Amino acid sequence: MLTIRTAARPAASDRYRLDFTELAGSEVRQAADGWHAVVPLGGAKHRLWLNELPRRGSLVGIDLPLDRSFDLRLLAAYRFWLALEQRPVGPPPLAQSVGTRNRHIFALRALDGWLEGNSYRNIAEGLFGKTRIPDRGWKTHDLRSRTIRLVRMGLHLMRGGYRDLLRYKRKDRDDTS
Repeated sequence: MLTIRTAARPAASDRYRLDFTELAGSEVRQAADGWHAVVPLGGAKHRLWLNELPRRGSLVGIDLPLDRSFDLRLLAAYRFWLALEQRPVGPPPLAQSVGTRNRHIFALRALDGWLEGNSYRNIAEGLFGKTRIPDRGWKTHDLRSRTIRLVRMGLHLMRGGYRDLLRYKRKDRDDTS
């Protein structure tokens, strides 16, 4: 979420004067900690926090605290600026790949089957189809191992690991080991 503030004095450019209440499809609500806005712009929904609702036509700025999430906030601010410029904003920084999303779906489906008391073989038949499951050699089959991993992943998600989906995965670029 971006923190938006009203500019104290006018800047040289008045290019980005915004009226949050008149943007098509936007939602602005007051809360105890300020104003919250969801602004659909440039094909993306931008979630903004405003300490005060800017007056009509006033200039706005973005505060980016230098904290652990600075890089993520910077990407969000950059995407918001691209939307204001009417340029393509690209994928959200926390977007999952299709493979990762499908793996989470399979893990939750496998967990549902396991919690209902089904065997790994029955779960695999439900996930991958009965034709892919061999009559013999099930104990050493790769789909058995994959099913067990999916159940474990589902258990991890169920026991609080789902919060990891909301965290930004940083790639350590300085790591030389």
